[in-house]
Amino acid sequence: MRTKEEIVAAITEQLEEKVAPMVDQHGGIVKFMDFDTDTGMVELMLSGSCSGCAGSSQTLKYGIENLLMHYVPEVKGVMGHHDPMSMSQPFFQSNFFNPTFDR
Repeated sequence: MRTKEEIVAAITEQLEEKVAPMVDQHGGIVKFMDFDTDTGMVELMLSGSCSGCAGSSQTLKYGIENLLMHYVPEVKGVMGHHDPMSMSQPFFQSNFFNPTFDR
């Protein structure tokens, strides 16, 4: 049986290698918060364009949760929280078409 530290290291490795590049393409950030060894639940913080996004629940359940459960057998589920600091401007805004756009 692995320690919590070993499980957390495996979770963060998957988040950094597989999840971060995927959500970063859309201006999103997914941060690890906690892992509960009793329930097997991973707690994540959704920031950037992920915070407040209507598709974030799909990304959590069908993307991140399935991935983590596959690579880290101790994971039984994932729950996400939207970053309260990102809620003022929750969606990605591109200045590609308007170079003078000021955030």
